[in-house]
Amino acid sequence: MTQWTILPMATVSTTLHPTKFHDPFDFSFCWVLSVKTAGYNQLSCAIVGKLKFGTEWLVDLPHLEELVSCGPSMRLKNQHILITGSTTGIGEFMARRFVEEGAKVILHGRNTERGEALRVELGEDSAAFCQGDLGDPQGLERLAREALEAFGQIDVLVNNAALTNRGKIEETDAAFFDRIISVNTRAPLLLTRALMPELKRTKGCVLNIGSVLAHCGQANLLAYAVSKGGLMTMTRNLADAHGQDGVRFNQLNVGWTLTDNEYKVKMGDGLPADWPENVPAYANPFGRLIKPEEIATAAVYWVSRESFPISGTIAELEQYPLIGRYTNHEGEE
Repeated sequence: MTQWTILPMATVSTTLHPTKFHDPFDFSFCWVLSVKTAGYNQLSCAIVGKLKFGTEWLVDLPHLEELVSCGPSMRLKNQHILITGSTTGIGEFMARRFVEEGAKVILHGRNTERGEALRVELGEDSAAFCQGDLGDPQGLERLAREALEAFGQIDVLVNNAALTNRGKIEETDAAFFDRIISVNTRAPLLLTRALMPELKRTKGCVLNIGSVLAHCGQANLLAYAVSKGGLMTMTRNLADAHGQDGVRFNQLNVGWTLTDNEYKVKMGDGLPADWPENVPAYANPFGRLIKPEEIATAAVYWVSRESFPISGTIAELEQYPLIGRYTNHEGEE
């Protein structure tokens, strides 16, 4: 192992004895170490090695550089992340943020021109692009293969892409329903299946991007709500099934977020151009809708090794509680 020196300006606290435990990196012993350095965020991590008490701290740890020496803006260093639907919206913001945090990302989308432009912007050393329709099962096998070939490794799969086509039950025929399910639910399952050998090898994780509508949803988003409910169950099922393989599964159920696409969709629903400034207070109590970059910020934790060993979590990202809420309209005309 490489010996790293934590500079004197760092303060380190640790348990007084090592603890044996099962770890995906095959560590034999572990200390929980907290490091805070001037100008750095506090980092807590499980590490292995020999800690020398004295004027300087010596730690034998191959991953210490990722967690400490590279600073607060490199939380995803050496991570290789495939993000579906990452040329627009939340997916694009995640791709940008992940690269800022040191990751290499594999972009995905249906529009080759847009995907290639984003790849060039992010840098060829940091991003690759794979084109494909997630509704095509054969295309998913190709996507998994090409994504793995891009950088030779996959540590994280983010199932972000989704169709949001509107339709009440009267408008939801078999073809409409099957198309929504094929992209929103079947594709994450089959892509995860194709990448499981690699994720087991890298002891990686899957982050599914769901929706608060998974719990019920709107009348005109019936198929979408069903698809996200299925994704939520899938996340829990796979987390329970593959913990001993060292692969983690978590999901972000995203609330009302102002992406470019959401703005256009609401305009198509007949709302005026300034509709984001006139959302009722009960729907955005903090005075504005969630921004896609805020979802990307939250996602960094869940795709990083900081969130180890958490698995099977469904995190609701909304401005208010979802359980037992009765919207307050007092004082409104």
